Amino acid sequence: MDLLVTTDWLASELGTDDLVMLDCSVFLVLSDNGFVSESGRANFEEHHIAGARFADLTGDLVDTDSPNGFAMPTPAAFGTAMERLGVSDASRVVVYDADGSSMWAARVWFMLRWIGFDNAAILDGGLKAWQAEGRATESGPGQSAAMPAGSLSLTPRPGMDADKDEVMAMMADGGSCLIDALPPAIFRGEIKVYGDGGHIPGAINIPASGMVDSETGRFLPLEEIRPMFPDQPEARMVAY
Repeated sequence: MDLLVTTDWLASELGTDDLVMLDCSVFLVLSDNGFVSESGRANFEEHHIAGARFADLTGDLVDTDSPNGFAMPTPAAFGTAMERLGVSDASRVVVYDADGSSMWAARVWFMLRWIGFDNAAILDGGLKAWQAEGRATESGPGQSAAMPAGSLSLTPRPGMDADKDEVMAMMADGGSCLIDALPPAIFRGEIKVYGDGGHIPGAINIPASGMVDSETGRFLPLEEIRPMFPDQPEARMVAY
């Protein structure tokens, strides 16, 4: 399975025993205090790809005890949440989201790799592309929240994430690269959504939204995305 799969591919694989589809949708709603993150569960129950299960990035898949939004859970907690969704060592996992950005799907894809699970792919274009092609969806709560399907092994890759101390060290290290994936106006501090606004000193801005076609939600060709990144093949890169 490729890291990025098409709607045609997914349609041909629906119903296979080892396929687990996860809707990872989160919606950002603008309030008087900036953007507020809302679970995509209600949207999921309204329409989702048949057989998909809802992966809650505002609940089960984050450390809800942390004062920081979307804080990473422990590998064990994340693995347990994935098992409840039916993910096991024998699974093929396809993740998608509904807002046309794929950034929420990409987060769950990243977290799966973070615990050592590599057989996962992002649906190119997500639910937006699926529906634009007139493909069938279903409503309701989806399959049971508890889908026993075997165990999921944990082989965490700690180098895939970075803590505050490492980022502080990178700020003084000319050989490292901090990448801010937020929209340019937020990066520049013109819109304040996280405290004081602006960005970490020394970071460069590569907006995640700039990597997908705004109309289709599909990723741009690799030859268009690659030049967005600095030509530093040996550099330690941390994105946020």
